[in-house]
Amino acid sequence: MNEHLTLGDIAKALNRSPLYVGGLQKRFELPALKGAGYSPAYLAFLQAVVALRTLGIAEETLVRLWGIERALLRLLHVDSTGSPTWFLDDCGATTERKRRLLLSNYALGVDIPAKAVQLGLDFAEQRKELFAGKDMGEDALRLLNTYLDLYGRIRADVRGELPVVRKAVRWATALP
Repeated sequence: MNEHLTLGDIAKALNRSPLYVGGLQKRFELPALKGAGYSPAYLAFLQAVVALRTLGIAEETLVRLWGIERALLRLLHVDSTGSPTWFLDDCGATTERKRRLLLSNYALGVDIPAKAVQLGLDFAEQRKELFAGKDMGEDALRLLNTYLDLYGRIRADVRGELPVVRKAVRWATALP
């Protein structure tokens, strides 16, 4: 699916109203694009959010996780592509699932449960800052640990909810 989508296409794919999708855009600080400017990756991100909400994960938790992911990606200089949706561009990828962050789907290069990240990666030539990132309080390992804690709680909540969802699906498919 390489075509670009409209907000209406995204709303239909999510089985939600355009107003609901607009609310997600605001709360997750996503760019609102014009016309058929939305990529399949943008849709994949929103599908993940809707799926997690359906599984009972609080939106506040997802917004917090999203903020941590974006901060981590900035520290790793992933924001160097010039794309207004650089933080969504890996959404929908299906390879190396264990190495990908939950919402951005960005592959870190190591299995996510491993508390490691390849520091020092810089995907763009950038001006040197006056102070080192660690001197300004930006610590990728601290962020990764915070992320892993929150991600672990989300995984446990999802696993706990799966039996209920499976029963609900069986019940719903038996409706006349």
